[in-house]
Amino acid sequence: MSRAPALTAPRRVTRQIRVGSVAVGGDAPISVQSMTNTDTRDVAATLAQIQALAEAGADLVRVSCPDEDAALAMERLCAQAPVPLIADIHFDHRLALIALEKGVAGLRLNPGNIGSRARVAEVARAAAERRVPIRIGVNAGSLERELLARFGEPCAEAMVESALGHIRILEDLDYREIKVSLKASHAAMTVAAYRLLAGKVDYPLHLGITEAGGLIPGTVKSAVGLGLLLADGLGDTLRVSLSADPVHEVRVGFELLKALELRNRGVTIIACPTCSRQQMPVIELTAQLEERLANIRENITVSIIGCVVNGPGEAKESQVGIVGGDGENLLYRAGRPVGKVADREVVERLVAEVESLVAQMRDHPTEKNGVKA
Repeated sequence: MSRAPALTAPRRVTRQIRVGSVAVGGDAPISVQSMTNTDTRDVAATLAQIQALAEAGADLVRVSCPDEDAALAMERLCAQAPVPLIADIHFDHRLALIALEKGVAGLRLNPGNIGSRARVAEVARAAAERRVPIRIGVNAGSLERELLARFGEPCAEAMVESALGHIRILEDLDYREIKVSLKASHAAMTVAAYRLLAGKVDYPLHLGITEAGGLIPGTVKSAVGLGLLLADGLGDTLRVSLSADPVHEVRVGFELLKALELRNRGVTIIACPTCSRQQMPVIELTAQLEERLANIRENITVSIIGCVVNGPGEAKESQVGIVGGDGENLLYRAGRPVGKVADREVVERLVAEVESLVAQMRDHPTEKNGVKA
């Protein structure tokens, strides 16, 4: 496949921490997170959602612990979850202590509402004993009163001051298993805050635009804000916050990283936007294939082009491709035409081609696109 200039600056150098089995920062891949929205006390429902997120590719899953029963449920959740779990704690530091006892791999604390320095110190000591990292989660909507009084309103500078203050608390306790997030619902404020903090500390950064909105507006806002930061070389783990099924957060996160060529996972579908020249139902085929191929983790490119204007060129750049041909669509494999496929057979044939390629890649991991690396 032809190569274009890199879209991103060199990755910012940070110290590395571990959230269970997942390395964050340093030279580790940028990890993708999401968060459950089930009642944490309902262990079966929460485990089912964690499993769905893991199958979508989530490296880490955050689980809210709003009360003691939810924190106690973390024991069963951690024992059965396929990925490391992070406990989300607000207001009551005792819930963090319970979650740590029950085996969580990470904590997310909002320093603006967790309470006194002594309470934060108690949590930090318990986390240090278990080598569990803490994410200092600063949100523009919950800044400390003294910072709001000094700056007058939420702003990037106030968010950074909040983060630095809580970093100092942990550093004074000789605790450095830290990652930091600076989230606002405004993309510009979020970007400014991360850029400012990045020049002051070397801790890994968790990226996110908080309360970004529904599927389409939230995806766009997140892509703009996170895309700018990632292009700067900033970010070690991320969550795309959407008012939608959390599985979409994982898919959007990976698509963002794939678009910036920062991480490759799963099938990339190149599909034309369609026009009156299309000679096969591209929109319907694309939707079906996205669903059918969602579980594939190997890096494979599939092109679905409705006519011959751009079809052959895109197909030659893909591992598997189909070009519309008025009921007899031309199938490409490894950039070469290999036969014709009727409209009604396109989905099953492309799925079979991808599955065959996956099997080949798994059997011969030193080969790429069917050619020895």
